[in-house]
Amino acid sequence: MKNRDDILKGIEEDDWMMKVLRSAEKLQLPDWWVCAGFVRSKVWDHLHDYTKRTPLGDIDVIYYDENNLDEELEKNYEHQLSGLMPGLPWSVKNQARMHKVNDLPPYQSSVDAISQFPETATALGVKLDGQGKLELAAPHGLEGLIGMKVCPTPAFKKDERLMTVYRQRLESKNWMKKWPKVEVITAKEQA
Repeated sequence: MKNRDDILKGIEEDDWMMKVLRSAEKLQLPDWWVCAGFVRSKVWDHLHDYTKRTPLGDIDVIYYDENNLDEELEKNYEHQLSGLMPGLPWSVKNQARMHKVNDLPPYQSSVDAISQFPETATALGVKLDGQGKLELAAPHGLEGLIGMKVCPTPAFKKDERLMTVYRQRLESKNWMKKWPKVEVITAKEQA
């Protein structure tokens, strides 16, 4: 996988990933995406020549709805997805309220929220456009993902408090053990 088209083709040819996307699409959520590790892991598995999918800690489905911030609704969506594809670790979050987690200004859309995820290689989303075509959101580009370099997004890099969160995530995710070719770039190296 060397570019956007390769990534989209890889997802399109992956029956399981397409089933996940079709299931999420059935919820008809506003400004929805399946994001983060769902895309990253697919690319890194391919670049490591893995024939078996690396298990995902969760399948992040995000959406943006300022008119209903009820967390219970998110749980209802997770339950619906579990009915469509049982046994998967579904996680549904309304990005209109998630800025509070990292004490950031309110997000303006789901892609704005994706742009403020901790790592550029995870700041990704994919969805079906309503006509069956895939869309890929990569607000920080694909260089870090394809180059297997993990570095903080600008939102995290500029805030030492958030950099602590970034470092803790790196430690807990242990990506270099799962994908040995991955390189972690600190904010200082990135500057």
